[in-house]
Amino acid sequence: MAWDIRGKTVFLTGASRGIGFEASVALARLGAQVVMVGRDPGRTEAARAEVTARSGSKEVSHLLCDFSSQASIRRLADAVRARFDRLEVLVNNAGGVHKARRVTVDGIESTFAVNHLGYFLLTNLVLDLLVRSAPARVVSVASVGHRRASLDFDDLGFERGGYGTLRAYMRSKLANVLFAAELARRLAGTGVTSNSVHPGSVDTHIWSGAPLWAQPIILLLYRPLGSSSSSGARSWRASPAGTSRRESP
Repeated sequence: MAWDIRGKTVFLTGASRGIGFEASVALARLGAQVVMVGRDPGRTEAARAEVTARSGSKEVSHLLCDFSSQASIRRLADAVRARFDRLEVLVNNAGGVHKARRVTVDGIESTFAVNHLGYFLLTNLVLDLLVRSAPARVVSVASVGHRRASLDFDDLGFERGGYGTLRAYMRSKLANVLFAAELARRLAGTGVTSNSVHPGSVDTHIWSGAPLWAQPIILLLYRPLGSSSSSGARSWRASPAGTSRRESP
């Protein structure tokens, strides 16, 4: 039986464009209280206004967060607690890729910091609120690319070399899948589910951070097969096993 989302509070990170934006539109149309999280103030406010216009909902708001900063993530969690007494859905979707290795203000390799540790930290900071709001859901947007990844716990941030845009991205997505599965195990019996999803080969802005030489290859591999952001948002599926994913064609 479909879950009635009407009146439930839904947080979506990385919601100012792409899959997060289209999911915000769809969920607002279904009657959810949608909170869009973005990094850029102007772009996020413009996205919120467009979601409001397209959905016809008055229950759309936004918060700001730079997921490359753990201090910013902690401020976001504080803002959530200050403004909301319930949280039924958390969609971890913010992410990025970089053509060259870089580190965040916290000294962590940026792809891993944003794409995985951002999910991990925010989820744990609001986890008690999710449990109190049960039934609730945590959805972490991953990628089928995790199947080609490995985790080197002695060098997660490629400090010893070997950095590559896709290699770093796929490592972060493997961490997403493992986190979602372990979170599901720990939350068993609480009424909160945890799922990772692969939305398909979706044409989004995330690959603009890839090296110029790699972008034609990515376009060749993904765009002929890739769906739009709105199709990717609709493809999310839940699984009681803790992880689910939609395979690429």
